[in-house]
Amino acid sequence: MDGGTAEAVSGPGRASFPFPYTPYRIQEQFMAALYAALEAGRIGIFESPTGTGKSLSLICGALSWLQDFEKKKQQEEARLLAPEGSGQEEKQPLASGGPACPNSRDASGEPDWVTAFVQKKEEQDLVHRLKEEQIRRKKREERLEKIRHNVQLKYAAKRKRSEEDETKRLLQLSKEILSEGAGAAVPEQLDHNEEELILAEYESDEEKKVASGLEEDDDDDLEEEHVTKIYYCSRTHSQLSQFVHEVQKSPFGKDTRLVSLGSRQNLCVNEEVRRLGALQLINDRCTEMQKNKHEKKSDAEVEGKKRRVSRTVCPFYSYEQMQFLRDEVLVEVKDIEQLVTLGKETKACPYYGSRYAIPAAQLVVLPYQMLLHEATRSAAGIILKDQVVIIDEAHNLIDTITCIYSAEVSGSQLCCAHSQLLQYMERYRKRLKAKNLMYIKQILYLLERFVVMLGGNVNQNPSCQVVSQTGTELKSINDFLFQSQIDNINLFKVQRYCEKSLISRKLFGFVERYGNPAPVVKTNKENQKLAGLQNFLMTLQQGSYKEGPLQSPPVEADSDQLRAASPLMHIEGFLSALTNANEDGRVILNRQGTIGQSSLKFLLLNPAVHFAKVVKECRAVIIAGGTMQPVADFREQLLSYAGVDPARIVEFSCGHVIPPENILPIILCSGPSNQQLEFTYQTRDLPQMMDETGRILCNLCNVVPGGVVCFFPSYDYEKQVYAHWEKTGLLTRLATKKKIFQEPKKANQVEQVLAEYAKCIKRCGQAGGQMTGALLLSVVGGKMSEGINFSDDLGRCVIMVGMPYPNIKSPELQEKMTWLDKTMPRSASQAPSRVLIENLCMKAVNQSIGRAIRHQKDYASILLLDHRYARPAILNKLPQWIRERIQVKPAFGSAFAELRKFHRGKSD
Repeated sequence: MDGGTAEAVSGPGRASFPFPYTPYRIQEQFMAALYAALEAGRIGIFESPTGTGKSLSLICGALSWLQDFEKKKQQEEARLLAPEGSGQEEKQPLASGGPACPNSRDASGEPDWVTAFVQKKEEQDLVHRLKEEQIRRKKREERLEKIRHNVQLKYAAKRKRSEEDETKRLLQLSKEILSEGAGAAVPEQLDHNEEELILAEYESDEEKKVASGLEEDDDDDLEEEHVTKIYYCSRTHSQLSQFVHEVQKSPFGKDTRLVSLGSRQNLCVNEEVRRLGALQLINDRCTEMQKNKHEKKSDAEVEGKKRRVSRTVCPFYSYEQMQFLRDEVLVEVKDIEQLVTLGKETKACPYYGSRYAIPAAQLVVLPYQMLLHEATRSAAGIILKDQVVIIDEAHNLIDTITCIYSAEVSGSQLCCAHSQLLQYMERYRKRLKAKNLMYIKQILYLLERFVVMLGGNVNQNPSCQVVSQTGTELKSINDFLFQSQIDNINLFKVQRYCEKSLISRKLFGFVERYGNPAPVVKTNKENQKLAGLQNFLMTLQQGSYKEGPLQSPPVEADSDQLRAASPLMHIEGFLSALTNANEDGRVILNRQGTIGQSSLKFLLLNPAVHFAKVVKECRAVIIAGGTMQPVADFREQLLSYAGVDPARIVEFSCGHVIPPENILPIILCSGPSNQQLEFTYQTRDLPQMMDETGRILCNLCNVVPGGVVCFFPSYDYEKQVYAHWEKTGLLTRLATKKKIFQEPKKANQVEQVLAEYAKCIKRCGQAGGQMTGALLLSVVGGKMSEGINFSDDLGRCVIMVGMPYPNIKSPELQEKMTWLDKTMPRSASQAPSRVLIENLCMKAVNQSIGRAIRHQKDYASILLLDHRYARPAILNKLPQWIRERIQVKPAFGSAFAELRKFHRGKSD
C-alpha cells in the first residue's frame, strides 16, 4: 500500500465517508486521497486493483466532496445575501477578494473613488447573480419534489399524451378520406420521397445566424445554469450500467441527480430510425428530422405560394414530453435501459431528454467517446468549465484518444463515393443551388486526388486496378495536401458543409433508392444513368473489398449494403482528421494489390493536444483503473505534453484486499527439460519451444483444479501452437485432465464459449472424475483479456506465454517511435521509443493477469513464462500487489513444487 501517495494529496479532508458497509482500509485511503485531490483541483492517477471495490470508493469519495462543496457554496451565498446591515463588515472581504490595498490600486492610475465604485458595482452584480441562481435552484427543487411526491401528475401527463395520440390518429384518418375524395394531387416534377433527397439551400456560418435547436419560446425553460457536477466516463455501456447500479445501491442513491448519456444508437426509440443500424445513418436521419420540425413553420408561410411536400418529423421529439422525461430522470437514478423504457412509455426522446437534464445534474455518466471527442462533447451540450471529470478503466486512455481522432478510408470507398456523388449531381443538377454545386465539385475533386495518391483512376473499377508499387508510405499532413494538390481547398469549410448540409445522408437515400438492382421506371436517358450507377455498385459489392469498420458496426445482415451505400460517411471522418496541426499526425498511404484494397489512413501521433482542452477547462481530472502501471506513459505522453504542471499531478496506488497467501505469482525461466524460456519472434516458432510450453501445461493441469487460462501473444501464434500440439499428440494428453477451449475471433461467439467453459468446470467439480476442469487458450488484447472476470474456479491459474510485444514492423508504431524519440527527452538508460514498446507490452500483461483475482476470498496462481520478466526494468512495471509477492524460479522443479503445495493447501 502506498502511504506516501496519500500524503501528497493531504490538505482539507474529511474524517469519514458514507458507505453501504464497513469499507476496507484501502477504500478509506482511496476516498480520502480522492477527496483531497478534488478539493485541491489536482490531476490524479488512481490505481485500485479489480476486486477492491473501486467503483464504490469513487462514488462515495467524489459525491461526499460534491455534497460538502454544495453546502459551502450555499453558506457563502447566504452570507452574501444576508440583509443589509447585518454582518456587512464580514461580507466585504469575501466579495472584494481580500482587504483593500489602496497603494496597489493607485498604481493603476485610477482615483480611489473610481476603484471603490467599480468594487461596489462588482459586489452588486455578484449578489444579483446569486439571487437569480437561488431562485432558479428553488424552482427546480420544487418542481422535482412535486414529481417525486405527486404520482397523479405522472398519470395526468400520460393521459394527456394518449389523448393527443388519439387526436392525431383521427386527424390523419380525416386527411386520408379527404384526399381520396379530391383525386390525385397536382403532379410534381419529383415524387414525395425523392423531394427529400434534394439538398436544401446552403449558407455558410458567415452568411447566417445559427438557428436555435428548439422553438424560441422553449429555450428559456430548458436553458439552465450548469451546476457543479462530476462527469464519470468509462469504455462500454455495460460498464456504465454497472456503475449506475452501484450508485443506486450506495448511500447517495436516493438524493443524487444522475443522468446517463449514450449515443442515438443506444437511446433512440423511433423504430423507423433504429432500423438503419449504422450509427452515422441514425445520427443523420435524426438530425434531418429535427431540421424538418424547424422548417415546418417556414413551410406554413409559403403554403399559399407553392405547395410543399410534407417532411417526416420524429413523433418522440416533443418539447413537453422531453421536459417531463428530463424531470423524471433527475428525480430518480436510471441506467440506459431504464431510460429507454421510460422514453417508450412517455413517448419522449431519451437522447434529447437526457441532454436537457445535464445542466441540473450532479453526476453525468457517459462513454469515453462523448467526453474525449470535442465535437461530440459540444453537440451533447457538455460544458467542462470548472467541473470534475473521472475517467475510469483508463489503462488504454492514450490509445483511445488516438483511435477516436484517427481515420481510414479504402480505395473502394473513395471510388464508390465519387461515382455516387457524380450520379447524384447529374440527376439533380437543375434543382441544386450554386453553392451546393460548388461544394459537391470540391468534394469530387478531393476524392479524385485521393485516388490518384494511391496510384489509381477514380473513374475505373477499383477492384480491377492493380497497384504498380505496393507498400506503405508515410507523409506529414502538409506534404500530403501539397502532393495531392488540394492545399488550395479550405478543408474546414468543406467539413462544415458536409456536417450542415447532411450530404452523406441525402446520398445514402439516393443510393438506397437507385442503387439496388430493382427496375426503376424512368425516362430512357435517366435509365441509362441510373443503370450505370447500379452496375458500378454491383461490381463493387462483388469485387474484393477491404475497409475500416463503421464507428459502430451495423446490423450483420445489412452490412454489405450499408458499406457500399454510405462510403462518404467514412470519408468525412478522414477529411476532418486532415484539419489537425501538421506536427500532430501523419497520413499513411497503404498500397496493396488493387486500388480497392489500398487505403489512406490518418494517424494521430500526439493525443495530448486533444486531452489538453479537457485538463485546461476542468477543476480536477481523475484517471482511474485497476491496473494503471506503467504510469510513466500517462505522465509523459499525455499530461506533460498537455501542459500540466507536474506539481498538479498526484498518484495514488493501493494494494489488494486479498491476503498474501491467496496469490502465488511466479516468473519461470526454464521448462521441465531445462529449455530456457525466451519467446522472441526468432525462437518462439521452434518446435522445442512449443513442446516445452505443452509440457509445462500438462504438469500444471495435473495439480491445478478448475479452470486454467493460458494467454498467447497473438491469434496466429495460438493457432500455430495448437496445430503443433495436435500433430505431436500433446493435445490428447492435455485433454485427459482438462477440456480444451479456444478463444473465438468473432465477438458474438465469446459468450457461448465462456458459458460452455464455465459449465464444464462446474460439472467436473461436481462429478469428481479424472477430468478436473477446463483449459482456455486465450489471446492478449483479445476479447478475454479485458472486461471478463475469471473469478473463483473459472481462473485458478493464469499463464502468460512469452512477452506480448507489439508488432515493431507496423508503420504506425514505427512512426510513433520516431516521433517520441524526436520530441521526448531521453530517459537515463533507454530511448523513449524503447520505453513505449516495453510499456505497451506490460500494460497488456497486467490487464490479462489481473483477470484472476476478483474478490477478497478468491485465490489463484499466476505464471509468467519467459526469463525476461525477471529483469528489474520489467519487474517494476508489474502491479504493486503482484510485484510484492512474486517469486523468480530459474528451474521448473522448484516452481512446480510451490504450485502443487499452494493448490493442495487451498483445496484442503
